[in-house]
Amino acid sequence: MQRSFHTVVFSHGKESGPWGSKITALAAVARERGTAVESVDYQGIEDARVRVEKLLAVGRGLRGPLVLVGSSMGGHVSAAAAAPLGARALFLMAPAFYMPGFEAHTPRDVSCPATIVHGWNDDIVPVANSIRWAGERRAALHVLDSDHRLNDRIGEIAVLFREFLIALG
Repeated sequence: MQRSFHTVVFSHGKESGPWGSKITALAAVARERGTAVESVDYQGIEDARVRVEKLLAVGRGLRGPLVLVGSSMGGHVSAAAAAPLGARALFLMAPAFYMPGFEAHTPRDVSCPATIVHGWNDDIVPVANSIRWAGERRAALHVLDSDHRLNDRIGEIAVLFREFLIALG
């Protein structure tokens, strides 16, 4: 089977790590499909711009095109790196878009297909932010009865991710 991408690259959130529960579950889905997986470690890096530079450096060293997957700040970072890396697609979970004081930094030059999963009960990144971003880009949007971490919906997110990868080819 010919693939339209070669590697799935994960970017974790601000208070998570490179192999948290969501990334571990989604990496298993990608590996089942015979796809290479990379998870960038941003622990100790608070500045989103520095995280973007790290993702760009890692991404440029990987066989592409790439599918970028990010959670929370990692979603913002993945979207910001999508155009420079020529990403094939984005899969974002509760991406930190339009956050107070950083609205101007929300990535807007994303032209690849994007899917967002967000929780209705998110008290860190308002679900309205993902609805707005998805609406501006006609991105797929799945809003689940969950909170910011989405940990109680990992099985459902894994199904959505599998369908997302299948649709990419």
